[in-house]
Amino acid sequence: MTIPIALTIAGSDSSGGAGIQADLKTFAAFGVYGASVITALTAQNTRGVSAIHQVPADFVTAQIDAVFADLDVKAVKIGMVAQRAVIDAIVAGLERWLPAHVVLDPVMVATSGDRLLAPDAIDALRSSLIPRAEIITPNLPEAAALLDEAMASNETQIENQGRRLLAMGCGAVLIKGGHGQGAQSIDYLISPGGVIALPAPRIATKNTHGTGCSLSSAIAAGLAKGDDLEIAVRNAKSWVTAAIAAADQLGVGHGHGPIDHFHTSGRRP
Repeated sequence: MTIPIALTIAGSDSSGGAGIQADLKTFAAFGVYGASVITALTAQNTRGVSAIHQVPADFVTAQIDAVFADLDVKAVKIGMVAQRAVIDAIVAGLERWLPAHVVLDPVMVATSGDRLLAPDAIDALRSSLIPRAEIITPNLPEAAALLDEAMASNETQIENQGRRLLAMGCGAVLIKGGHGQGAQSIDYLISPGGVIALPAPRIATKNTHGTGCSLSSAIAAGLAKGDDLEIAVRNAKSWVTAAIAAADQLGVGHGHGPIDHFHTSGRRP
């Protein structure tokens, strides 16, 4: 039996807490072999992003083709895609290689508040990339930005926004509740079959750097291993909640520190 393979297409986080680095740690934590296509290099740490260097679209294409030509990729996670040309390159790559599972995390703003997605790329995200995703995983501000609406503030508004995002052509929408209020952090999985609320205790910590990247990668890892979508989402939610709960033990950086990707292993590399 060979190891399942997942591919992350995303930006690099030089501090290691989010982006490509978080994705690969997540894949490893789930027992999945991780490959990567880097869309951008960032100079960042737990306090913020100081510089972004975009990878040319033709080199993104070269990375995609190199991976798929040799590796049996079971699932793809897509994260930071800041340029329209890169989105077009990714869409063309998906059409060429037809991976079975695509998880799209529409990364628009970093945990620190830094904007990561150029405004002219949002239309391409909506029209070209979202329709090719099995599931998209926006947080509350990202869901609102994709719809040009105010952020949802209650369950009815969240479900309505989820259904409008679903109408863009993706298979399912997971709207994450980390930016909400109350003792519970509730994610909502919206699909043509209905709405599933996924509550978890809201954890009081500033160390949530890379949470969204890691959740979408955990879903992709589950799909790569053969889980159905609901099981993959439930397992990812449980794992990320525990990783946040363990984050304060790491002591990495002086700002928004990373979650503990290896909280289940009893050791840290």
